[in-house]
Amino acid sequence: MCGRYVLKSSRAQIARSFDVDPGNLAEFPPSYNVAPQTFQPVVRLNRDTGEREVVLMRWGLIPYWSKEAKIGYSTINAKAETVATSSSFRESMKRRRCLVPADAFYEWQKLDAKLKQPFAIALKSGGLYAFAGLWDRWRDPKTKEVLETFTIITTDANELVEPLHDRMPVVLEPKDYQRWLTPGDPERLPVDLLRAYPAEKMKAWKVDSRVGNAKNDEPGLLDPPSSEQPGGRGENDGTESGPNLS
Repeated sequence: MCGRYVLKSSRAQIARSFDVDPGNLAEFPPSYNVAPQTFQPVVRLNRDTGEREVVLMRWGLIPYWSKEAKIGYSTINAKAETVATSSSFRESMKRRRCLVPADAFYEWQKLDAKLKQPFAIALKSGGLYAFAGLWDRWRDPKTKEVLETFTIITTDANELVEPLHDRMPVVLEPKDYQRWLTPGDPERLPVDLLRAYPAEKMKAWKVDSRVGNAKNDEPGLLDPPSSEQPGGRGENDGTESGPNLS
């Protein structure tokens, strides 16, 4: 599962990492607590030029055929094992693959029946990376408004993430970006890329439970819990039961 992530890199860094014209990037602020149903930058191929572009889409994919937008609440993730056959994702898997820029993602380790400890997971290099994503374009039957949305593909957790959660987002290597983005032969989908990222290239650390509330969004969310800092009282440590999207 991937229900929260971090995108703190600048627009210039994103343009450089994904080989996108910085003049064509939309304005968006950094976020240390990206939550579902928010609009986030996504990299895709422009339909007319074939060049990479960054567009803002809402997290939670709404299939083009859906009659209601509420399906987007249950489609923030797509399983690698079924993404090519699921009715919600199979058409996007064939034709509308994308990259979701991120600096880190969060997972919650269950401590007991009520308590969970959040962790941040990032590359050891500290660099920007990309989740494998899918997008779709949906037209509201009532208002005729067009909305573009995306989902993040997940796979079995690697050795680093497995003690925290049995799933993790698919992180792609830069050398695979273009192959993932290019539609190609729908009978030869790049499903081989949907695997766990090497654990030895990643790091994980405890963060404060304030990240469990989506209203909290500031750099301090990536810091260790206050109880593990010199002089810290730890009054918020481990008190959240999990992500709170309110």
